[in-house]
Amino acid sequence: MNHKIKNSQHISKHCLVCGTENQFGFKTKFLETEENEVIALFTPREEHQSYPGIAHGGVSAALLDETIGRAIMPLYDQNTFGVTLDLQVKYRKPVPLGVELKAIGRITKDSGRIFEGTGELYLPDGKIAVSAQGKYLKRNLKQITDTEFIDEEWFSPEGELPDEISL
Repeated sequence: MNHKIKNSQHISKHCLVCGTENQFGFKTKFLETEENEVIALFTPREEHQSYPGIAHGGVSAALLDETIGRAIMPLYDQNTFGVTLDLQVKYRKPVPLGVELKAIGRITKDSGRIFEGTGELYLPDGKIAVSAQGKYLKRNLKQITDTEFIDEEWFSPEGELPDEISL
């Protein structure tokens, strides 16, 4: 399925999932679709390994948690996030290292301060490796961190935006 991309989401320097300067981080890029879903692009590396050649399950859970938590942003703004209240993860297939993976997250219920969402992590062949559903507390970055972080460490990623992403 093709998803038309309308925007990229901000990333930061030290976040485990999106941090550009975190040597062990995932360095994930997040894109917003015209359907207001979020697609994450991520290539697991050796430091994300569990069994040889396989990403640790916690890496997949963290990636989906972040992707679903960010799925609220297209509905509000770049500074609106989800703080996880509950996350349920189902592992279906091993997640390989060294290949680009795609995850997608979407909002299924938005009830003011609380929202719910689902997401899937796709293998390069299009099969679902991991799925998750979660419940989140909606928060503005100003409620989570300080102005210094927002001004100095929260920024748009470099590079061109793709027109479409296929899952």
